[in-house]
Amino acid sequence: MSKILIVAEHLDGKLNPGTARCVTCAKDMEAEAVDVLVLAADPAAIAAEASKIDGVAKVLTVARAENAHALAAVYAPQVAAAAKAGYTHVLAPSTTFGKDVLPRVAALLGVAQVSDISAVEGAHTFKRPIYAGNAIVTVEAPAGQVLVGTVRTASYAAAATGANAAPVEPLALDVALPNHTRFVGLEQGKSDRPDLQSAARVVSGGRALGSSDAFKIIYSLADKLGAAVGASRAAVDAGYVPSDLQIGQTGKIIAPDLYIAIGISGAIQHLTGIKDAGTIVAINKDAEAPIFEIADYGLVGDLFTLVPELEKALG
Repeated sequence: MSKILIVAEHLDGKLNPGTARCVTCAKDMEAEAVDVLVLAADPAAIAAEASKIDGVAKVLTVARAENAHALAAVYAPQVAAAAKAGYTHVLAPSTTFGKDVLPRVAALLGVAQVSDISAVEGAHTFKRPIYAGNAIVTVEAPAGQVLVGTVRTASYAAAATGANAAPVEPLALDVALPNHTRFVGLEQGKSDRPDLQSAARVVSGGRALGSSDAFKIIYSLADKLGAAVGASRAAVDAGYVPSDLQIGQTGKIIAPDLYIAIGISGAIQHLTGIKDAGTIVAINKDAEAPIFEIADYGLVGDLFTLVPELEKALG
């Protein structure tokens, strides 16, 4: 039977929703136990949150001052050491965090990593996207060694929280941590809008907006819907919005219940980032735009006319 260790992703004392999505993936592996590892300077609040996720058997905490910031060089030796305590799988979200930490863990354990797990066919057999999501490949990892894998969070719903009360246990790891990497600072945008990668609704704009000033209609509609704001790579490259709003192959992969694409033609790189969305609405003046091929609802016309009318109709 599988015994799975999930590395918790967190920031500012709060658990990232991707951790609960990893738990859903782990359940598909029919594991004997699913444990969550929390590395932090003060892991108490994060561990308490993780313990409420349905399906979690136990939460392990490592409280060290060096864990105050999520540095891959510092986290990886501790994760690798924890994994040696009988775990068959080590998982983390396929986010910037997971993509940074887990390859180092795999290297320390001497195994190859399985990236972007999107479906489970067996304890060591998975499906994952390749070629910018244009094809899905089935991969099988050796059963005789620890499996290290990142989970494509857009492919899984978050496990429910609240009904569970998993025990929280401190974990003592005798691991020497490297000192060649140190935390200097973190700069990030502040917003009252929902997080782009976990939002249920997303309103996104493309190059057709024409300027950063015109992007205000995207923000306005998003606020009316209580949605996050996203953008195509073309809009980001044009300087209309910052790069952290970029959706697609080279940006963020999302799976909201509702995705509204405004002035976005629908290049394959962008479609890769939204293919798991529930309902896709497209607004574009070009009736032949590729976005309409995957949209559930489409409006053909001038976005500067249609978007204000849509916002007005919302009341």
